[in-house]
Amino acid sequence: MFNWLFARRMGGKYLLRIEDTDRARSTQDAIDAILEGLTWLGLQHDSEITYQFARAARHREAAEAMIARGTAFRCYATPNDVEALRANAHAEGRALRSPWRDGGAAPDAPFTVRLRAPDDGEILNNDLVQGPVRIKAREIDDLVLLRADGNPTYMLSVVVDDHDMGVTHVIRGDDHLTNAARQIPIFHAMGWEAPRFAHVPLIHGEDGKKLSKRHGSLAVHEWRDMGYLPEAMNAYLMRLGWSPGHDDILSKEQAVAQFDLAQIGRGPARLDFTKLDSVNAHFLKDADNARLERLTLDFIAAHRTWSVPDSARARISAAIPLLKKRAKILAELADGVHFLAATRPLAFTEAAQKQLTGDVKGRLERLSGRLAQANWETTDLGTLLKAFATDEGVGMGQIGPGLRAALTGGAPAPDLGQTLELLGREETLARLKDQTG
Repeated sequence: MFNWLFARRMGGKYLLRIEDTDRARSTQDAIDAILEGLTWLGLQHDSEITYQFARAARHREAAEAMIARGTAFRCYATPNDVEALRANAHAEGRALRSPWRDGGAAPDAPFTVRLRAPDDGEILNNDLVQGPVRIKAREIDDLVLLRADGNPTYMLSVVVDDHDMGVTHVIRGDDHLTNAARQIPIFHAMGWEAPRFAHVPLIHGEDGKKLSKRHGSLAVHEWRDMGYLPEAMNAYLMRLGWSPGHDDILSKEQAVAQFDLAQIGRGPARLDFTKLDSVNAHFLKDADNARLERLTLDFIAAHRTWSVPDSARARISAAIPLLKKRAKILAELADGVHFLAATRPLAFTEAAQKQLTGDVKGRLERLSGRLAQANWETTDLGTLLKAFATDEGVGMGQIGPGLRAALTGGAPAPDLGQTLELLGREETLARLKDQTG
């Protein structure tokens, strides 16, 4: 999100790279999930997608170029040697230094290619969010660039790809902050200028702990499946960490003109489902009715055990402008139209069934006669119900629960006047007849 906003704000390009060098994790399903999520959020990338694994030959070429420059070397240390070197370095409070860093060879022996880390000074990252971050050069290992099997490491691949793709700014989670100190020397080892880094605090759960599966769904499609709108997710996510100085709810397009990396805080933001629901409710109210109807029907088809008969489509279409004002997420809107989609005879919840006593059914039969004479288009049905209760000599509490049960089977519904209006005369009278005989 921040990369997209920054690129649009600066008139630059927002690039997408799939870092798929870990072949076990980089399945097609995993890649498809990334692309699907970005598409759903409307974060369309510029230019072609770069697939990192496909560029392995170029990464190896860069490693060989560093060897030629004297900024990388072939290391013939065995795994046991490296373990001992690392233990000694740790005991002495310094980074790993290979005995092969100043040259030499072991003919026919396997080797890795390592960065010849700087010997002194410091690595400076003028981070656009965290401020100046300095790491002493002696704390940087002679990093492996090419493994013994010739495969490039993540550190090398990322640096080469950033350079070749013309990346000027990298905005990422602050769990990568230490990686910047390791990547900057690789840029320098190739004689390249490093991009500017902006390390954004991670999102924490409502309990203040690092976000994890126990806090809820993390994959983008899971938020969609819970019933959130993409524009609401964008509006909420962009404000987790970024503060433009006001509380307005912005679309991502509106936010472009205001986005500033200097307004990103250094502390982790907390995921707040109540706030997210509120933002989503805001966008539900503003959503185009035809689009919302389609999304609601799609949600029902994918996530509910009941279906919508063709006979109910017109009722649902007419109900969306009203019901969307009552819902926070699509799941609630889907449940809100359930009573309109129910087919006769209705299935009743246990609580609804208890409302339909003999006395109640008698009143519903008399009410049916009154409703049959009403002009559905012009009559205030809520007022009609109150007048009927008065004529019966009872309060609405003696009529409303039984009427609601007969009309909805116990499903959620708006107030009774609106429920009658949305069901329509024919369906209302038919449902009442089912209960009164």
